[in-house]
Amino acid sequence: MVAPIAVSSPKSTLLQNPIYLGDSSSSFVGGSLKGLCLHLKPRPQKRDLTNLVVASATPTVTNSNASGRFYFNITGFPFPLGPFLNRRTIRTEAVKGCIWLFEQEQALGFSSVSTNIRMTVIKLKSGGLWVHAPIAPTDECIQLIKELGDPVEYIVLPTFAYEHKVWVAPRQWSWPLNLPLEFFGIFRSKTLKDEDLSTPWAGEIEQKILSSPEVGIGPYVEVAFYHKPSRTLLVTDAVIFVPRQPPECISKESLLASAKNGLAVKLLSKGKEVPDEPVVDDKRNRQKGWERMVLQILFLGPSNLLEPNASFAQMSQKLIVSPIVKTLVFSKVPEKVREWVDSISRDWRFKRIIPAHFAAPINASRSDLRAAFAFLDEFLGESNTSWPSLSLIFSSIMGKAASYFPPDDMRTLSSLDQFLVSVGAVKKTVSGRKR
Repeated sequence: MVAPIAVSSPKSTLLQNPIYLGDSSSSFVGGSLKGLCLHLKPRPQKRDLTNLVVASATPTVTNSNASGRFYFNITGFPFPLGPFLNRRTIRTEAVKGCIWLFEQEQALGFSSVSTNIRMTVIKLKSGGLWVHAPIAPTDECIQLIKELGDPVEYIVLPTFAYEHKVWVAPRQWSWPLNLPLEFFGIFRSKTLKDEDLSTPWAGEIEQKILSSPEVGIGPYVEVAFYHKPSRTLLVTDAVIFVPRQPPECISKESLLASAKNGLAVKLLSKGKEVPDEPVVDDKRNRQKGWERMVLQILFLGPSNLLEPNASFAQMSQKLIVSPIVKTLVFSKVPEKVREWVDSISRDWRFKRIIPAHFAAPINASRSDLRAAFAFLDEFLGESNTSWPSLSLIFSSIMGKAASYFPPDDMRTLSSLDQFLVSVGAVKKTVSGRKR
């Protein structure tokens, strides 16, 4: 079913046919952020590292045919998100017997740019499953969940961002018409609250909400969760860790398409001659395709797509805030973001982070998270003496700080930000102060 364009905030519903919870064959329905959580009642059934490391895991896929990966859903603002008909799901075990990651490819519109989107499933002490940031419920995906052998009890959507809205969440809204949640099939949902100790999972999973004022045509909302038994921090878009190699779920066809010297490469080649040659399926071209994808996702218009190696090296293998999120969102509400990050760092002694995109799980500490948000000082106009660490100072001297982005690559994004501010699409103030 084709859904209307839905931009959002914190809650969650299915942008397809409603799922009837009494049906044992049905999968998830959504809940989320400062908004919504869905409680599913299934039928009864017979060491803290300072350096960043991506933990290894063995991927699992079912032997189902392509029909098990069918999924048709066109939604998204300002462009639809693919693949439109076929989504492969890969499951990995992040924490033995406790946390599993489910990943699918997600393409930007009709372009050759793709990344991965991740759903995290945690087994609660009750024996039920807690689902974070649900993805497309293909037959293959549902089967991989069923193989865990436990019923799904709760589903939460932790952000307003529409690519996570196979389900929809409160302060949720649609465009061009702001329709009620019931229109999208949300009839049984509960709103998540900041540091709420009354949730059914509060003994195991805590939550902190970042809810900003409208920074553009809508608010920005994201909920961070902390799984206490495994000391795992779950975020959606707050931070990422770009791996050197492409995620398993991104197809070789997508990588090779990105490796072709098309129009985007010619426009972003620094005036160099762009060879027009066929792309051979080999490791080098797949890697080039991945590097180009990353730079376009992070910067929209990077300075040099013809030779992406140098910029890619600056942005990979470290915990960072995405340049696009930093520029268009976090820079507008630095006090709110600082308060949220400080609260997470103060109260949660996590040793790993699982974001919804790129690599996971990441072995990272609280100082690593603070280092990624060190850029907030430039917007706050002050330095916080409790934040910098020796590792951050050293990495800054070496030009590899987590908050450092190549200036040439930032030009397009900065210009877009200035344009959006000038036309009123983005607020002209930073947390109430003049820019």
